[in-house]
Amino acid sequence: MHKYLLPILLFCFLTSPAQQTVEQLRETAISFQRQEDFTNTFMVLGRALELSPQNLTILKDVAYTYYLAGDFKRAEDRIAPLLAREDADVQVFQIAGNIHKILEQWKQAEKIYKKGLIKFPASGPLCSEYGEMMWNLSRPEEAINLWERGIVADPSYSGNYYHAAKFYFSAADKARSIVYGEIFVNLESYSARTSEVKMLLIESYKRVFIASDAKQYFIKKTTEFESRFIEILMRQSSLAVHGITPETLLVIRSRFLLDWFNIPNNPFPFELFSHMQNLMREGMFEAYNEWLFGPSTDINAYQNWIKTHEVGYKRFQEYQRNRLFRMPDGQHYF
Repeated sequence: MHKYLLPILLFCFLTSPAQQTVEQLRETAISFQRQEDFTNTFMVLGRALELSPQNLTILKDVAYTYYLAGDFKRAEDRIAPLLAREDADVQVFQIAGNIHKILEQWKQAEKIYKKGLIKFPASGPLCSEYGEMMWNLSRPEEAINLWERGIVADPSYSGNYYHAAKFYFSAADKARSIVYGEIFVNLESYSARTSEVKMLLIESYKRVFIASDAKQYFIKKTTEFESRFIEILMRQSSLAVHGITPETLLVIRSRFLLDWFNIPNNPFPFELFSHMQNLMREGMFEAYNEWLFGPSTDINAYQNWIKTHEVGYKRFQEYQRNRLFRMPDGQHYF
């Protein structure tokens, strides 16, 4: 009996890949890719291409795996034909742009981003990555224009808010760094970038109440939304003399919301402020405020606050995990 077992097992081993779908093979390949086992990644992707030679997703995966493996020339060779395909998607242009950036082929990268944005003018990721390249090339005005364009075109994509918030913070802009920063941490709530922007937010609030102005470079005309935002915040300047802390910010921001929503016929519907107002109504604004500012100011005090407000904080966390925050179109007021 055993003499028949080995051929049967060998037959099953050799034929089982044929029974796998392209999607299943891709899942296996991506698992290897995440482990940085690129040899096995290529082997499995190669099998997928045997089944579907022109599969755009698999061909993108091959190019991107070469990029991750540091073989940028092969990555470039693999992605180039995909740029001309009718079904080329945003990821094709992203991968190609990143390959040329790492090769410091700036002109080629810029051509790719421009071509991508002609085909996909509402792509937040392309605006974000193109803008980042402009910033790294010391072309800040082009960078911020791209990030602002991305915010308008794709308002629920987090990357452009991240870069814009950092840009305006470095420019000492008092309103945009706060508004864009807080939108960002609601869109992307649990990443390393979230912690970075939380720190930026509390420092931005400190600047609001400093008498000396203002923007160090890239001065934009102040909009009516920005003027109202700062004017209403400044009504609470007497509280700021006690320092900008999570506790004082809770009061300042609560009063800001009350004043903002009391503006007669307010011409600026704004999802971020509506989200904050809803948290107030649900009794979770204090927990949100602590989550936003506590870790950046005093981690021990923050952890003690959580211990003494365990039920309320868990309720907020559950709400945050289950509610998908999104910014609608048409609410860009800067």
